[in-house]
Amino acid sequence: MAAIFQGSGVALVTPFRNGKVDTDAIVRLVEMQIAAGTAAIIACGTTGEPATMNADECELVVRTCCEVADGRITIIAGTGCNDTLHVIETAKRYENLGCAAQLVVTPYYNKTNREGLYRHFMTVAENTKLPIMIYNVPSRTGIDIQPDLLYQLAQCEQFIGVKESSYDYPTVMEKFAAVKGTQVAMYSGNDDMNYALLTLGGQGTISVAANFIPDKLFSMVNAFMQGDTQSALEQQMALMPINRALFNEVNPIPCKAAMEILGLCSGELRLPLYEIGCACREKLVDALQGLGLV
Repeated sequence: MAAIFQGSGVALVTPFRNGKVDTDAIVRLVEMQIAAGTAAIIACGTTGEPATMNADECELVVRTCCEVADGRITIIAGTGCNDTLHVIETAKRYENLGCAAQLVVTPYYNKTNREGLYRHFMTVAENTKLPIMIYNVPSRTGIDIQPDLLYQLAQCEQFIGVKESSYDYPTVMEKFAAVKGTQVAMYSGNDDMNYALLTLGGQGTISVAANFIPDKLFSMVNAFMQGDTQSALEQQMALMPINRALFNEVNPIPCKAAMEILGLCSGELRLPLYEIGCACREKLVDALQGLGLV
């Protein structure tokens, strides 16, 4: 079974203006991603701030992305939260919008044990139609899905991918081994780990930086996929300053600041997220200057 996408994907921000979802900006951003060669857009993932959006707003974002894409790029909708029934309800809203899959994060705050985690994902699989990409991000959720559980879930064909955002590299290697030969494709979810996970057999990346430098992420991933691993490594290293600057504060605070600086959309956030601090902004500007963007 072919991977749902191969190449550079983007965890799209949700642009706001005057407290509302800025659909005009979404149109521009989706078109920019398509023009840059981006392979997939994740709408309403963590970077898209769905935790502070209501259900209608989230659906508006996903619907707008799908309508603009019109089949030209893969759209994956974030449905995950720490309430299994809410995940199911959200996924059902998106089933006829045109998205290719759903991104389901491991439960956070209330978290769970291994059996609860298995039942969470299987209950979603049994009650929704969209294929499932698992999102593992222990720094946000406090839970790290383990290789044996990934292997177990991979026996269900509805699971088609993992966005892996752990820094436990030995365990990440075991996860790649656990799903090898299955329909589950692995993707890097950390920009500073993109090259490393590609070397393990990752099918691509789901990037924050691609929100404003999609061409550079496309170039790096494409170079690797074409066998020019040295060029890919050099490009990865050149992006490390911006990767660090993007996570000096909670994502997507720096990302939205960068996009506002570059004139791509408003940097408006929703509380409890707040505008970037002066010191972090200086580091961000320095990194953008290093890339010749400002």
